[in-house]
Amino acid sequence: QVQLVESGGGLVQPGGSLRLSCAASGSVLRFKRMGWYRQAPGKQRELVADFFSGGSTVYADSVRGRFTISRDNAKNTVYLEMNSLKPEDTAVYYCKANVVTYAFDDNIYWGQGTQVTVSS
Repeated sequence: QVQLVESGGGLVQPGGSLRLSCAASGSVLRFKRMGWYRQAPGKQRELVADFFSGGSTVYADSVRGRFTISRDNAKNTVYLEMNSLKPEDTAVYYCKANVVTYAFDDNIYWGQGTQVTVSS
């Protein structure tokens, strides 16, 4: 019913920047939450940044001040601007959305993930 498609990952040097995008399509009535998680090799998936329906945001301590989450409601898209990237930011980044559909289903959806590698 709802698909999330991420883009924007890649290889970047330490101190560099990347911008991730996540576009939602399908039967989206409204978002309760929409944001980004990441999973590094051998580690659990963790919250990076999240947008709540009221407009408030939350960031992981490790990225606060370096990453910025934003959204375009008209495009059902959320972005993650990542600056001052560090090798420890290397991970697969996943988009996650809590969506209410036109059928009034309330479900969690995940994107397929996009690789971010920070290395010199």
